Amino acid sequence: MSVLAVGLSHRSSPVALLERAALSGEERLKLMSEMAASPAVSEVLMVSTCNRTEVYAEVDRFHPALNTITSLLSERTGVSMGELTEHAYVHYEERAVQHLFSVACGLDSMVVGEGQILGQVRNALKDAQHGGTLGRVLNDLGQRALRVGKRAHTETHLDHAGADMVTLGLEVALERLRPGAAGAVAAAPASCPAGGAQADEADAALPEPQALTGVRVLVLGAGSMSALAANTVARQGATSVAVANRTAERAERLAECLTEAYEPMAGRAVPFAQAASAVADADLVVSCTGAQGLVLTAEDVRAALEAAPRRTRPLVLLDLALPRDVDEAVRDLPGAELVDIEDLRRAAARGAPGAEGGSGAVPVVRRIVEEEVAEYEAVRRADLVAPTVVALRTKANEVLEGELARLEGRLPDLGDREREEITRAMRRVVDKLMHQPTVRVKELAARPGGDAYGDALRELFGLDPGAPDAVRRPEPVAGEDA
Repeated sequence: MSVLAVGLSHRSSPVALLERAALSGEERLKLMSEMAASPAVSEVLMVSTCNRTEVYAEVDRFHPALNTITSLLSERTGVSMGELTEHAYVHYEERAVQHLFSVACGLDSMVVGEGQILGQVRNALKDAQHGGTLGRVLNDLGQRALRVGKRAHTETHLDHAGADMVTLGLEVALERLRPGAAGAVAAAPASCPAGGAQADEADAALPEPQALTGVRVLVLGAGSMSALAANTVARQGATSVAVANRTAERAERLAECLTEAYEPMAGRAVPFAQAASAVADADLVVSCTGAQGLVLTAEDVRAALEAAPRRTRPLVLLDLALPRDVDEAVRDLPGAELVDIEDLRRAAARGAPGAEGGSGAVPVVRRIVEEEVAEYEAVRRADLVAPTVVALRTKANEVLEGELARLEGRLPDLGDREREEITRAMRRVVDKLMHQPTVRVKELAARPGGDAYGDALRELFGLDPGAPDAVRRPEPVAGEDA
């Protein structure tokens, strides 16, 4: 069995196509179940973010699996096969492993080194486990990817220059609010995480640059990206931060936590039904709701502009959502500035502040990825020979038990002590004979091309490696310590 990866990302596809390919959580579960139910696919894992939709699958044969995955992806998303052929990338076996490890490290992110992708990979593992499409191979691969990502961030300074897409988005938005001010925004640690947990008082007391002094902010959504944005703007001196979310309690908790953590900054919750009206009281709107339709239409924004005709600065709307939350037609409204993922991609391409990550760390992280891929492949090859080793030992024990039974028939009057000594001696002989070949074949199998050694054992001893039960259920997806 091999790993196949098929995906669309900001590197391969226009944002409009990524928006069409984005699926809700329930739709992803259905798609993964359909893929896993096909004869060509055994396990499925989907990594879905605002910048990518990727399918990782354990497959037996490349072409049938690729046809199944692309056909179902096209059917579920409405993206034609022609568009998928033009924009999708395909990685197989070792290349698929390398790609996932690079994604988990943030090397493939719009903002190189951003740390949010680790949480997104972890959520993808939990979703696949919940949907019953996660087996041993992809569970082990996903857990290894999480460890590789953590290692990259622990051993290097990859994320020091630009922590995430929120930072880049706020940099671009600040430039629209105050031309020439770019470079002043620094990502804030999430003193108030998603859901509005209590602030870390020592962390909140640290002095911060006040890049957003006098700016009123409206945050739409209360998930991880929205909470990070709320923390960052509050810490950068925003006058007020209003939070609107479909689940009112989450908005209230986040707003309360912001007020406590960043006093005298005022945080308040806004009913989601009144979010459009609240735009009139904001200078900057940050939206990342995960909604499948528009949250703010051009008419909503026009009404907000008319309700505040004496603005001294433009109304800036930062849309971090995919599918988009804010109507593209807002770009045509005088007095409004829309910043969306397409703008961020262009900013990253031209090397905007916060877009590059710790550039000196990139080669180091790439070497880490190469090391981890080599180690993963060695372990995988060794695992592949494990059923053969079990089958060899099983056959040896069967021969031993047969000979002991024959001895019992030939020497029925043998005493218990003598019988025990003979049995122990024969078992020691078998163990010693089996030890060196089984240890050595595992070592040799870990090398590139090492599967030939397992094939040789099966041929020489007439083994059936499928006979022993060598398959285990995947362990639960690890939490923060994965």
